[in-house]
Amino acid sequence: MAGSRWLFGVTVFLGAFLLFLVEPMAAKGLLPVLGGSSAVWVTCLVFFQMMLLLGYLYAHWITRGGLGKRWAYLVFVVFALTLPTLLHSHVPVGDAGHPVWTIFRTLGLTIGLPFLLLASTSPLLQVWMARLEGRGVRYGLFALSNLGSLLGLLAYPILIEPYITLRVQRIGWTVSFAVYAALAAWLAAREGVWRKDEEEAVTPTVRSSGRLKAMWFLLPMAAAVQLAAITSHLTVNIAAIPLLWMLPLAAYLISFIIAFEMPMLYQRGLVVRLLVVMMAGLGYALTKTDVSLPISVGIPFFLLELFAACLFCHAEVHRLRPQGRGETTEFYLLVAAGGVAGTFFVAILSPLIFSANYDLAFSFLLTAALALTVTWNDGWGQRLLWGVGTALLCVLVVLLHVAYQRRVLEVKRNFYGTLRVTATTSAAGAVRMLANGTIQHGTQIQEQPGREMLPTTYYAEDSGVGLAIKECCTNRARHIGVVGLGVGTLAAYGRTGDTIRFYEINPLVRPIADRWFTYLKGSGATITVAEGDGRASLHNEAPQGFDVLVIDAFSGDAIPVHLLTVEAMREYKRHLAPGGVVAIHVSNQYLNLVPEIGALAVASGMNARFFDSGEDLFKGEYRATWVLLSTDPNYFTQGDLATGTRIKPRPDVQAWTDDYSSLLPLVQWGRH
Repeated sequence: MAGSRWLFGVTVFLGAFLLFLVEPMAAKGLLPVLGGSSAVWVTCLVFFQMMLLLGYLYAHWITRGGLGKRWAYLVFVVFALTLPTLLHSHVPVGDAGHPVWTIFRTLGLTIGLPFLLLASTSPLLQVWMARLEGRGVRYGLFALSNLGSLLGLLAYPILIEPYITLRVQRIGWTVSFAVYAALAAWLAAREGVWRKDEEEAVTPTVRSSGRLKAMWFLLPMAAAVQLAAITSHLTVNIAAIPLLWMLPLAAYLISFIIAFEMPMLYQRGLVVRLLVVMMAGLGYALTKTDVSLPISVGIPFFLLELFAACLFCHAEVHRLRPQGRGETTEFYLLVAAGGVAGTFFVAILSPLIFSANYDLAFSFLLTAALALTVTWNDGWGQRLLWGVGTALLCVLVVLLHVAYQRRVLEVKRNFYGTLRVTATTSAAGAVRMLANGTIQHGTQIQEQPGREMLPTTYYAEDSGVGLAIKECCTNRARHIGVVGLGVGTLAAYGRTGDTIRFYEINPLVRPIADRWFTYLKGSGATITVAEGDGRASLHNEAPQGFDVLVIDAFSGDAIPVHLLTVEAMREYKRHLAPGGVVAIHVSNQYLNLVPEIGALAVASGMNARFFDSGEDLFKGEYRATWVLLSTDPNYFTQGDLATGTRIKPRPDVQAWTDDYSSLLPLVQWGRH
């Protein structure tokens, strides 16, 4: 029996490990249509948790007699059916205008069946093992499953993505899935696991109440809402650091492991007190929308609050778990349903309901209300504590709404984020600014005739892109392409006869740029805007003959790496006029993209230089770094272009392709 127990553990661990390997692999394939928005990952989480729910529902049906031993054959049928999709890459089916549907459909067609099978592993094998041993359910297998998930989560960006191409990743994953399928089928063929559980039928079992089952659903829902809301808040409002989304998910999984495998470490009194202090402090900080917490404070505090909240929710749901085998799969079914409901609310419903982002405040309020319910029988002290806490968090939501309206001209929210147009005063005078969290998408000087059409922020005349446009086509009209619209700042360079074509993935950006900023309407050039991912749009167009092609999409947390591959460079070159230049904006606090673009230039047969420009706050100009690339060997001998700096090759950085990319070598670990 000890050998069987070991085999059950290995199978559960392998299934969970493979689940969390295939998730980032599949999400990476969505980049060509949907770009690198963090919302893509959050929506992928919704899909994965929906499939987890279906997997648990499937396990619930199986343990009630569905299929019986035929399940052993089913795993091989699923493996055979999905082999072609696992071994080949797939272009996302859909378009950027319907991102949620595109994500769900693409993931469903590529990894839906194997994911469903893997998702059913943990609850199914727990029941089988209990039947073989004639004992109660071993919830420790659930903790082992979460440990496998955690290691898979960490292994992909650290050990797999930097060293292995996507094609080899798919082959390795498929071979591992075949091993899992063989193990699962062998266990399914064991005598006893399909025996109708006569002991369960004859042994009186106390059925759980409806209130108890509601808590099985609501507690995991609160944890999932916290996970999705804090992930979004950290990556958008605190620090746009690549791979930061890993930390909240790791905290979430660790809380599961402690709650289900090491419940003795959970001290309710300590966790509750910590949670009260953290939610009160962070809730107050949320109302200060014009002040951002320092990164060294904000990230640890939000992660600690998330861990405390998830540990509370998961430990309490573990305490309320059923003791008999009869309700095991129903328990996991409701836990998974709560997770789906939480992420679905944040990723899908909230952007449709609210114009601003209240997800974090709502997550605090939901957690406090559930804590009041769970600790109700602990005496008047706990009732008073959480009653007052819940009331204060209701006030927080109102204060947050008031704070969001301060100096705000317009707030719009959709799948790609929350765009805020604000009126403020700076060293340059009155300005309007468009931002998504901490990422600025452009500013414009107001109420100062003669200065309103000055190119500001990263697009000043002495910046790399400013020099490229200035040195271009002095005796004829210019044709300029720009991936990334923002407020349309680069339209300020447009002269009569010029044409400027923008490519923008977010459908909310163009109306905001037209309504609150005058760069587009005030430009002398003819302006056109194509909606959709820049690379996908360029791929579908005939050669445009751009004199300057600007790529400006790399200042945020989720770098759209598909715009910086050898294949992408080939697409850009196809659209250049003879002697044309590609200008790539790489100003980023946390990544040094210059070496990567240098490697791409070598691989693409182009010459490259980078240009650093300083700030001039009176003009509204920021420090900026641009890389210019041209096939003309004499391009960087012209005028101010000769001031560019050669890019030193780095042996640890290789040119990205659609089959290989890794951000880790480019992260500036010493910053902030």
